[in-house]
Amino acid sequence: MPILFPPPLQAGQRVAIVAPARKVPPADLAGALATLAGWGLEVVLGASIGAASHQFAGDDDLRRRDFQQQLDDPSIRAIFCARGGYGTARIVDGLDFEQFAQHPKWVAGFSDVTVLNCHLLRRGFASLHSPVPVLFNQPGGEEALESLRHALFGAPDAGLVAPAHPLNRPGTATGALVGGNLSLLHTLTGTGSQASFAGRILFLEDLDEYLYHIDRMLLHLHRSSQLAGLAGLVVGHFSQMHDNAVPFGHSALEIINNYAQLYNFPVGYGFAVGHEADNRALVVGREATLTVDAAGARLTYS
Repeated sequence: MPILFPPPLQAGQRVAIVAPARKVPPADLAGALATLAGWGLEVVLGASIGAASHQFAGDDDLRRRDFQQQLDDPSIRAIFCARGGYGTARIVDGLDFEQFAQHPKWVAGFSDVTVLNCHLLRRGFASLHSPVPVLFNQPGGEEALESLRHALFGAPDAGLVAPAHPLNRPGTATGALVGGNLSLLHTLTGTGSQASFAGRILFLEDLDEYLYHIDRMLLHLHRSSQLAGLAGLVVGHFSQMHDNAVPFGHSALEIINNYAQLYNFPVGYGFAVGHEADNRALVVGREATLTVDAAGARLTYS
């Protein structure tokens, strides 16, 4: 299936911020509003911003209707998911992309937004795995934010570079980018949001997981044959990992390596993708080349 890419943003266009998962107080978006205005964009806040239903940004119906409204409005040229958390998978099956297909726009976010990244890719639409508005102005995130601006406005992108890592596997691979949060990729298996990894470069990241959970999820991807057809693997941040009183015996990266060794694709570790301040934007669905050699690993767009 060919991938449809939204047109680059232009100054003066309207964009929306919505909360498809966890609730977001409007005050938490003050910095993002200033940043987007500085980029020349007019920002619309969805009805889910400031709404609350326990931990969610309003009930499922409100969040779904809010997201649908931004999908259908041709004047909205990009949709930013305000934050992650949990809840996007609860609304995604109720979304209709018929109008969106007539006026495709960027959908941007990460973590729980992996649901949308994969759901859109399965239907032939590119999207952005990128910083979310509540994290736009955190210290150390300046380059990540600039990478998001470049992706949105179609500016040249030099790609990502990671230093040499002892677990790297040398080689070169080309394929469309797919991936995101490992926990969500695992959860999407067997659903209408599962995106194929075959012939593609998979990128992974995760946060706040037990090491045995990392092993269990990768084992599932392996046993369900999702890793078998990969062109290459990009490993980002695995942050704030936990262990049991009886140690699992391997770090998160070692666990990934245990499964990667079962295959022959190139693997690059240490990329600035995930739950750290330096979370560079990636265009999900865009053709890229992964090069891994003695100098390190490089991910460049074809």
